[in-house]
Amino acid sequence: MTPRIPKIALPAEMTEMLSARFGSVPEPVEVVFHNPAVATSNLEFSAKAAAWDTVDQGLKTFAHMAVAAQVGCSWCLDANYFAALDQNLDLDKASQVPDWRASTAFTSLERQVLEYSEAMTNTPPTVTDELSASLLDRLGPAGLVELTVFIGLANLSTRVNTAHGITSQGYSEACRIPLAERPRTVGTGVA
Repeated sequence: MTPRIPKIALPAEMTEMLSARFGSVPEPVEVVFHNPAVATSNLEFSAKAAAWDTVDQGLKTFAHMAVAAQVGCSWCLDANYFAALDQNLDLDKASQVPDWRASTAFTSLERQVLEYSEAMTNTPPTVTDELSASLLDRLGPAGLVELTVFIGLANLSTRVNTAHGITSQGYSEACRIPLAERPRTVGTGVA
């Protein structure tokens, strides 16, 4: 699919930096850079969010993948699967995120984070007091705040990419383990 807004050429130093980091320039940047102030603010906030360290990075990567699978953002799913490789996460486990309810690979905490990610992504959100209290107990107040804002940011990026018609760039091809198919309907509760 071709993005609904044409890509724009980026400044040479930005192209070099992004290409060195990702192997190619991420299409979302090439589209959003039509408005440099929005693109720069988005990149800066995303970089700051990536540096948050109260919650395990692997949990946040799985959370973003769960949001991407639910929204249908193949670009975010692809990029975060590649991030899982870069973070030395269990790729077999990462490949199961789209169908995590049917998988036995995830810990109890990971399952709760995936459920919370989906509950926040539902419209309207379906976060329960019980799920929130359990995560508060396990992650602490600072951790739950970080996870919640991170999932909100994941929703922002997945929805923007989907609206712009941006799809996978093939980053995950280096992972060599195919992603599980997302079931057509989403169940409720933690298995």
